[in-house]
Amino acid sequence: MKQISFLVLFLGALGLSAQIKKAGPSVKFETVKTDTAFRIRGLADTIGFAHLKEQMNAVMQRIDQDQGAKLASIRKVNEISDGDAWRLAIVPHDDYAYSGYMYPLVLKNAAAKTVILFGVAHHAKAFNAENQIVFDRFTHWRGPYGPIKVSAIRDEIMAEMPAEMYQVNDSLQTSEHSVEAELPFLQYFNRDVEIISILVPPMPYSRMSEIALPLSKALAKIFKKRDLEWGIDVSLLISTDAVHYGDEDWSGRDFAFFGADSVGYKQAVEKEHTIIMECLAGDLRPEKIKKFTQYTVQDNDYHLYKWTWCGRYSVPFGMMTALDLQTAQASVPLQGMALDYCTSIDHPPLRVDDLGMGVTAKAHIRHWVGYASVVFR
Repeated sequence: MKQISFLVLFLGALGLSAQIKKAGPSVKFETVKTDTAFRIRGLADTIGFAHLKEQMNAVMQRIDQDQGAKLASIRKVNEISDGDAWRLAIVPHDDYAYSGYMYPLVLKNAAAKTVILFGVAHHAKAFNAENQIVFDRFTHWRGPYGPIKVSAIRDEIMAEMPAEMYQVNDSLQTSEHSVEAELPFLQYFNRDVEIISILVPPMPYSRMSEIALPLSKALAKIFKKRDLEWGIDVSLLISTDAVHYGDEDWSGRDFAFFGADSVGYKQAVEKEHTIIMECLAGDLRPEKIKKFTQYTVQDNDYHLYKWTWCGRYSVPFGMMTALDLQTAQASVPLQGMALDYCTSIDHPPLRVDDLGMGVTAKAHIRHWVGYASVVFR
């Protein structure tokens, strides 16, 4: 959760991308020109995420060394093989130091040629963005192993959808880190991956439903025309961190719902598991999606948190789209598997400081973040 300065609006007006340096509750914007020949999106975060191949290779080596046994155990318990392909998955987007192993746990099996990512629009308010999903016009995004191509399917989706249901906003896309976080891991496992970034800004549950249906119909039509198999050729990926908790360094806000101590921590984690098991695990059904929104969004104002998952829009919207696509294709019902949950303070951080990386916020009992990994075969 980060603030935004007026400078980003100025940069957007100039057609420049904003490189964000995250530092707790504040954000520093620096101007970075985007390559106009290919319209390559610049980087939002060069601290918490790997952006060079040497960094990414080292991150994966350290995850394997420090947390490889844990990953292998989770995969064995859930009977996950290398050949499994997720049709839909939920994955965090925090600093690799904190949530590192959660990325390969999910993304190793999100190896489709094209990955459609539903991201959070953290800075939507600054761009007056709401009630529409947000695309970009970039041809490529930066990746540690070279530029990542944006799939041509993106423009086909927009051509199929009602114009009032989406907008194209390169400035908002450039300021956002939630999609960018996933790309180094996706590219690590598949050098030829292509992506589509869809940001989901604030909107009420009813509006999500209105937009998800034509989006899913567009996807079903495109899949049929191109002879694409969901999960093998195209995967859907939802980016979100779980609860943001504590009473320090949240821009003056108090998110210590049960108190900022060990007792409050335990109660908060218990509630996290309840939300995951009631809303995300098992059969994907409309009432579960609705329940997630009831847990996370205020009943009388959809802009406000009830429980601080930053993906309070990306999660239900992505699940709605997947459920509608399942119906359109008459495909096998989606089954959610909750692979793991952790927080930024329940395990030692992955060392990255010697790689030219770092953390963008402190992690302690009065300021921590939760992470959930959920996959759907």
